Amino acid sequence: MDDRYTIASGALQAAILAQGAELCSLRDARAGEMLWQAGPAWQRHAPVLFPIVGRLVDDRLMQDGGTHRLTQHGFARDRRFAITDRTATTCRMELRDDVQTRAMYPFAFRFALDFIVADEKLLVVYTATNTGETVLPVNMGAHPAFRWPLRDGVAKSDHRLTFETDEPEPMPRLSGGLLGPAEHPSVIHDRVLRLDEALFATDALVLPAPHSRWVRYTAPGAPGLEMRWSGFPSFGIWMRPPGDFLCLEPWHGMASEAGWNGAFAEKPGIALVAPGMDLRAEWSVRILEPGA
Repeated sequence: MDDRYTIASGALQAAILAQGAELCSLRDARAGEMLWQAGPAWQRHAPVLFPIVGRLVDDRLMQDGGTHRLTQHGFARDRRFAITDRTATTCRMELRDDVQTRAMYPFAFRFALDFIVADEKLLVVYTATNTGETVLPVNMGAHPAFRWPLRDGVAKSDHRLTFETDEPEPMPRLSGGLLGPAEHPSVIHDRVLRLDEALFATDALVLPAPHSRWVRYTAPGAPGLEMRWSGFPSFGIWMRPPGDFLCLEPWHGMASEAGWNGAFAEKPGIALVAPGMDLRAEWSVRILEPGA
């Protein structure tokens, strides 16, 4: 069974796996492959986060007096999605609740991803639909890993992220996959984050409520990229030393705070979707010419 689907427009081509609805290639005819191609440091490319982002305390989802085991980032990244529509430039993938998902997450849902290549960019649209008769508590997020360095021979320390606007607010840190109580000064100065593996010695950088809705990832003499997002109120940046990748992650929701043990529907940052309604968010990537 074919598990890889390719869509393309102009110079840009994207490939998506039915397993996890995971983007596995983003190739520009001029810049080459921009997505991390997996490896010993991290075996994934761009996992889909659903129905949680990050971890729950002790991996426990508590709801209506019951306890369910739901592990980090949820189950969507490990499930095969159905292909419900496909053209040369678009691909729609869907996941629905079943006996296995309800054992971990006791809610009815339809979760769809639309991949669209047009106007020299890739657009990915997330839609979580409540197909049940009670409120659907849900989070979702993106986790694409891009090449770092962007071009062979360019030092990692020469790379930077430039945000739409300055992000001076303190940043919480993760400990054991959970948000710690202490906040740390922002490492973004005058809109710019100068990249260094040491930034990720403990875990991801977390922006709970960034003002920006786009970021550019660049290095001198190398092709870069611009990511934009809408409907995702939070943002994460992650890599695993010594991996040659950088994850730029729009999120709707974050990991639980250490010690938080409330009902899942009361989790800070959870979206509550009424029966028959949708939660929708999107992100896009555009490849930049060297020096842009």
